[in-house]
Amino acid sequence: MSEQPDGLVSIHDFVRWGASRFNAAGLFFGHGTDNALDEAMHLVLHALHLPPDLPTTYRDCRLTAGERVTVTDLVERRIRERKPAAYLTQRAWFAGLELYVNEDVLVPRSPLAELIEAGFDPWIDAERVGRMLDLCTGSGCIGIAAAVYLPHVEVDLVDISAAALRVAERNIERHGVGDRVHPLESDLFSALEGRLYDVIVSNPPYVGAEELAALPEEYRQEPTLGLAGGESGLDLVLRILRDAPNFLSPEGILVVEVGSSGAELTRRFPDVPFLWLEFERGGEGVFLLNRDQLITYHEAFAEAAG
Repeated sequence: MSEQPDGLVSIHDFVRWGASRFNAAGLFFGHGTDNALDEAMHLVLHALHLPPDLPTTYRDCRLTAGERVTVTDLVERRIRERKPAAYLTQRAWFAGLELYVNEDVLVPRSPLAELIEAGFDPWIDAERVGRMLDLCTGSGCIGIAAAVYLPHVEVDLVDISAAALRVAERNIERHGVGDRVHPLESDLFSALEGRLYDVIVSNPPYVGAEELAALPEEYRQEPTLGLAGGESGLDLVLRILRDAPNFLSPEGILVVEVGSSGAELTRRFPDVPFLWLEFERGGEGVFLLNRDQLITYHEAFAEAAG
């Protein structure tokens, strides 16, 4: 049990105290929040079994003695263990959906949520999307969100990690999309022979070796399998570019998040017309190519992928 701070009685008191403790400890924020106050609010409300959108009028409510112990212990765990808050609460949000997460998957935070909420508009007519592939699915956040926002779409969730797929299965059940969303264990496209998709979306491991070694402790708590993309960060991305046209319908599109490895990708392929998507809520490093473009540059992608 953590030592109880003196003079704290209300939710606001504990949020302020938690934020101060987080800043003093030099924590890093990047897994759903970007500052100490929001992180403290998330953890305090979770410890009290209260919703994240609790009206401000309730935040002056006083905590019981037992609640003060629970909140203090959770705040101190965040400092001591350096785990992202989502791993402590086993809750994360993506495209407005609450998801179960644990240390077997990355914490959802992709800007692709905006694209899914818009039904992939204007890049493809949502009514023409019959089948979609979420490649390197992790928690299943991308594919499950697509199934919720596009209720006519069939989605395959693919990951090489059986543990990650177990997390995805829990989220499929939570959101009631099991009739249209199918988890599949596969090393990228290896187990998908004969399947065609109108949209392939992937947030693959894309962190280069140098960047991986310099990540804050909070990121090193996430599974390396979901982050490490080889020396340049592009090992899996190149394989996706090489093989994707074999699994796309004639007018299909490929959307891939590559983060900071985007600069290296454009350096290697200066002639490829990558469409780099922009997002109103922030985020970058997401490109789009259609099937014809992938076929046009297939030889270059195949050579680079080996």
